[in-house]
Amino acid sequence: MPAARPRASFEPIPPDFDVRTFVETADNFQYVDRISHEMIANNGMEQFEKLILLHVIIGGKPLVIDGFEEVLDPWTFTPSWLRDNHGEKVENARNLSTKENIPLTIKHYLRHMAKLTDQFFDEPKQYRDKARQRIYLKDIDCPQVWQDKLKENIPSGLFYLNESTGVPGGPGALDELGGRKGRGIARAGDLMSSLPPEMRAENLMCYIGHEGTYTPSHREMCASLGQNIMVNASNHMSEDGKPERPGSSIWFMTETKDRHLVSEYWLSVLGHDIEVENHFAQLVAWKKAPFKTYVVEQRPGDFILIPPLAPHQVWNRGTRTMKVAWNRTTVETLELALNEAIPNSRVVCRDEQYKNKAIVYYTLLKYSSLIKSARAQVEAGGEQANAIQRSVKVRQVQRDFKRLFDLYKNILLSEMYAPDSREHPEFIPYDSNVTCAYCRCNIFNRFLSCKSCNTMFSSEIEEPYDVCMDCYCMGRSCGCQSGYTWVEQWKWKDLIHKYEEWRAQIIDIDGHVTENTPLALQEERRYFGKKTLAQVCQEQLRVRPFVDIKNPEPEGASEDEEPVVDEYGNVKKVVNRKSKQWLAKHKSCHVCLHRHPKWKMAFCSNCDLSYCYGTLFRAHDMMPVNVMEAHNWKCPHCRRVCNTGACRRDPRQHPYEPKGTLLGHDTKKVADVRSVECLVDFSVSNLNWMRKEEGMAQSAMQRRMEQADVDKMADPSLDARFVDEDHAYTRYGITYSPVEDTNGNVNESGDGVHAGPSGGPLQLDANGESYYPDPDMDGDIPRLGQKRGRDEQEDEDGKKRRKSKAKKPKKKNDDTARTLQPKNASGKQYQKEVQRKLLEEAKREDRFILVAARMKGKSRVVKLSLAAGHLEQIRQRPVPERPEVIRQRTPEEVDASGDMRSILQSDVMPKSNALKSVAEKEKDAKTYRVRVEEDDAYSTRKRTTETNGPAKPGRPRGSRRFEEITLESDEELGGEDDEAEYTGRPRTRASNWLARRNEGGEDLPTELPQDFRDGAVRPNREKDRERNRVYADRRKTMPAKSKAGIRPSAPENPSRDSTGNISGHASDQDGVHEEDDQSSEAITFAQQAAAAALEAQQKEEEAKARAAAEAREAEENLRAKMALFPESDNEDDLMNDLLGDFPAEDEPFDEEQFEGETPEPVHTGSPQSTNSVSGRPGMNGKKINVVSAASRHNGDEPSNFATRTTVTAPVSKFTNVNKKAQAIDESDSESEGDIPASAPAPKKSVGRLAGRPSMVPNRGSSSGKRGRGRPRKTL
Repeated sequence: MPAARPRASFEPIPPDFDVRTFVETADNFQYVDRISHEMIANNGMEQFEKLILLHVIIGGKPLVIDGFEEVLDPWTFTPSWLRDNHGEKVENARNLSTKENIPLTIKHYLRHMAKLTDQFFDEPKQYRDKARQRIYLKDIDCPQVWQDKLKENIPSGLFYLNESTGVPGGPGALDELGGRKGRGIARAGDLMSSLPPEMRAENLMCYIGHEGTYTPSHREMCASLGQNIMVNASNHMSEDGKPERPGSSIWFMTETKDRHLVSEYWLSVLGHDIEVENHFAQLVAWKKAPFKTYVVEQRPGDFILIPPLAPHQVWNRGTRTMKVAWNRTTVETLELALNEAIPNSRVVCRDEQYKNKAIVYYTLLKYSSLIKSARAQVEAGGEQANAIQRSVKVRQVQRDFKRLFDLYKNILLSEMYAPDSREHPEFIPYDSNVTCAYCRCNIFNRFLSCKSCNTMFSSEIEEPYDVCMDCYCMGRSCGCQSGYTWVEQWKWKDLIHKYEEWRAQIIDIDGHVTENTPLALQEERRYFGKKTLAQVCQEQLRVRPFVDIKNPEPEGASEDEEPVVDEYGNVKKVVNRKSKQWLAKHKSCHVCLHRHPKWKMAFCSNCDLSYCYGTLFRAHDMMPVNVMEAHNWKCPHCRRVCNTGACRRDPRQHPYEPKGTLLGHDTKKVADVRSVECLVDFSVSNLNWMRKEEGMAQSAMQRRMEQADVDKMADPSLDARFVDEDHAYTRYGITYSPVEDTNGNVNESGDGVHAGPSGGPLQLDANGESYYPDPDMDGDIPRLGQKRGRDEQEDEDGKKRRKSKAKKPKKKNDDTARTLQPKNASGKQYQKEVQRKLLEEAKREDRFILVAARMKGKSRVVKLSLAAGHLEQIRQRPVPERPEVIRQRTPEEVDASGDMRSILQSDVMPKSNALKSVAEKEKDAKTYRVRVEEDDAYSTRKRTTETNGPAKPGRPRGSRRFEEITLESDEELGGEDDEAEYTGRPRTRASNWLARRNEGGEDLPTELPQDFRDGAVRPNREKDRERNRVYADRRKTMPAKSKAGIRPSAPENPSRDSTGNISGHASDQDGVHEEDDQSSEAITFAQQAAAAALEAQQKEEEAKARAAAEAREAEENLRAKMALFPESDNEDDLMNDLLGDFPAEDEPFDEEQFEGETPEPVHTGSPQSTNSVSGRPGMNGKKINVVSAASRHNGDEPSNFATRTTVTAPVSKFTNVNKKAQAIDESDSESEGDIPASAPAPKKSVGRLAGRPSMVPNRGSSSGKRGRGRPRKTL
């Protein structure tokens, strides 16, 4: 298990963090060097490339190139463009708080960024809540338009997948199609471009984050060079006129030469491994670090270059930051990757996505063809030959070719078998997709494959276990441990042929054989001095026993177990005596004293001592392969560095101390489930071996510091990787802008590493090891608005520095104000267009004064000069009594008050019921259960000859089956006008359900008026009439469809004529439906529903009254504002006069408090007419007969059992006012009172409003489709 060691926790950076004070008051902080993009053109591309090589690659220091915001297209790199063109694309956003991915669309994330940011500004300590949502849209594909725009402005040598840094028509350029010259011979800016397109790793990514999102401390993958440019960030005002928090990103960066020191600081002090990339270091941790930290606050247009293997972390600020990042691979990074980065990643099982060995091979192929082309042109003679011989870029290609050949030679040497072996490996053509099942690195050629456990997951699908040679030498394999088959992806003779061909080219470049000229491969093998990696694997395959995982043999008792008995024959004890065979196969370790199988032991060639590989790894920093590849390995005791207890007391021994801390990594979570570690348990730490004694000269941290100081003393210009072809330029031709000296000094206050967060000694654990406690965030972090300074006891020099920098905050504000004034013409045009749209929208929303004031940087506070008497009159004016308007909160406000930790949710995945908003709950369908009977005409049961016979005794007539009816909300019904075409009954308004529901009531209506669609309250009347006419014409050409029902019905539906008499015509659509046997229960249910509807109507009228009062108040406020300003023809002069005296304001304002809600219109006049037949013309005072059937009957004969009810229509006391028809559905079995302002959805279509789709009957089924195709919802 990993070490149980205290670890530094995550501490967020406060939103008001003062970066400038933090950097200028710390000894080990320094700003990153900056240059302008204009200096690149002034000094030339060659000098710029030389700067990148010396400063970033060899020097290992970060660099910032600013000013790109002046050349980037301001119309393209905006959130609105991204939302309009890629808003529907689904990406996985990372929730940094829960370590989970949230699938959502880009527009959904952009819409919620302001809310995600504001949650950290609600309260002073709100940012410290670690459980708050931090949603980071990272590692998303860069739009192709953005890639093309960046390619036009970024230096070609630094851009993604650059194939050549040569100039068009340069030395060695060939003619292309169209008659123009191609690029001259030069090396590629990104060696990833040498791979075939299908093998390349796509690493051009976009990163969109808000306040509180971050990238933990990490190093670029495979020691590559990182490029990151910010293309957009929020300002004080968004594109739609809403306030925003200014966006930026704070970078904490280190040097490449400090990488070992940084790694040891992370392990021993912070308790984290930087290779795992899961910890964001605290501000105090960077302040107390024993190395120099480079800080930069990235803003739009800042292009940051990250050196290889240099740890860094990023913190995003403000409402929005949008960045584009990519990685480049060069010859220098390939050397670091193969020698250091990949071995470190292999220990923690981190993916290798860049295929470094394949890049070496394919780049050699590419450079070899370029060198051949140059050679042919030189032999042809002419001016081109002289230009090629003098070309610096051609010589750079030749040097890179030699260095790549050295890497290729080491790859082949590692894959050579033993001289006397006769292996016949299996051949698989290389496709770059074979990876190690354990460490997940990419395998270039030879590897081992187990065929014994290939059917462990499935008996039908074979999944072989492929392991790289490096992992197998480390003791990593599947449970079989041995019995592997050799597999190769390149023909060995083809690789040898390329080796000899490229070696001949190197000899031709040099002109003769030198001491650095590579030898033949067999000669190189002779001088290799150790066993090759493939040879070690061959030996281990013979030594390690094969384990059949399908039939494992349990480890039983020893064969020599003899029971010991007393004189009476009773067993006293059991002595477990190991057999001679077992003792012959096991050996005791000199350090841990445990007996291990001999194939797990390392035997000394000079003595009879043996060591287990786990002890050698943790106590002596020796990997198993370091022991196995030696021809004659000497143990630590023979080398006089043994650190066992007995050897430490020996004066001849000098105990070895581990170079660094190892915390251990449990790789079982990421490796193949069939994997085992049979030699070393890499999850165990070496903290027990990190001892501090009196005789100890230095600690691991001090040794790392000294090594870093030695590395920094080396001059980059004297490095073997750099050959200056032109000595005319000193300082690389480009001026730096460092803030402090760059002599590489580290923190000299005490011993550096042993200083705690408060300046005192660092706390120690039980083993005497230092660890990093949680610091006091409020004590050491400077905030905006606080007084700057280091300590109260600062010397006079410090006081002078503080006084000289007192005016810098004002300058910073000026810079912020100038960010609204772009320098280039396109930026000015873009800003002018944005401001124009904002002002037009502000006029429509009555926010013109606020928006215009914000654009001019003025305050929203208005000062009015009033006379004392007039002010007193205003104060004594009686305040009119208004009903208190309770503002209904928006769904976002409800979510914010309920659970601020779940602001953003996926718009792709379904939401959970617990997090539904108020609006969603109002839209939720309401489900009721009603009792139904089957329709014999459409039933699947066998019909009986007598359907109207009397019910049998003891058996109830009718079905006991209930059906769920879903009532949709008005909002959903109103928004579905354009759905499926109506295919049901004609769209005449049938009142059957209403009449049957109100049957038995004395004062209840039984039919809707004929003119219920007319009136001024229906604005869409003409549109509906036209729609009905088109539908009627279409309906005439359609065949009539039979009607399906599920409830019992009479043979004929009696219909009502205009005089209210009853007829037996079955085709009349205004007939009265039949009732079931339980008519009395339905009448009671209808009366209760009517009472509920009345109560709901009263509540609706009260809500309308409150809305009217709010509307009157808003109108009065608007008139009062307009009265303050006289009429003016020049609107700009009026605004300038108004805003001229306003004080400036820097902080963003909240405009929501100035926005009012639009009140709903209040209907005035006579009372609204009810849905009653008595409201029809000529029906006042007449009697209406309502008949309900009590049993079924056949044919056209009337029912034998009927109930007749006489209802007298009341005399109308008011004039009907036509009310706007609502989008409602009618049902045969529900009451109107169950849902306010809407009728139940029908089970069978009985007529709909014009423009509403209806249901299509399902023949052969007991029920039709649910309303508009929705699925059935259950309780």
